[in-house]
Amino acid sequence: MATQSRPVTAAPELLAYVDDLRVDADRMDGYAQRLRGAAETLGNCAGAPERCRAALERQATACVTAAVQLRSAATTLLTHAAE
Repeated sequence: MATQSRPVTAAPELLAYVDDLRVDADRMDGYAQRLRGAAETLGNCAGAPERCRAALERQATACVTAAVQLRSAATTLLTHAAE
């Protein structure tokens, strides 16, 4: 007996969570921009320790990494929901 395959629709809660992950990823990208701006400002300030600028750059990079991971998680959830 052949079975018909039905399209799978994700639960509204899952779709809302995916949207939240994407919003958080965008927020992390924004934080990275702000941190890089602060690092640039400190770089133009006489007497500001270089380690502060370097720390801000590291944090900005971590925010970008987090954004990539959040978007990947959102994509994975959608793929899983469609299976």
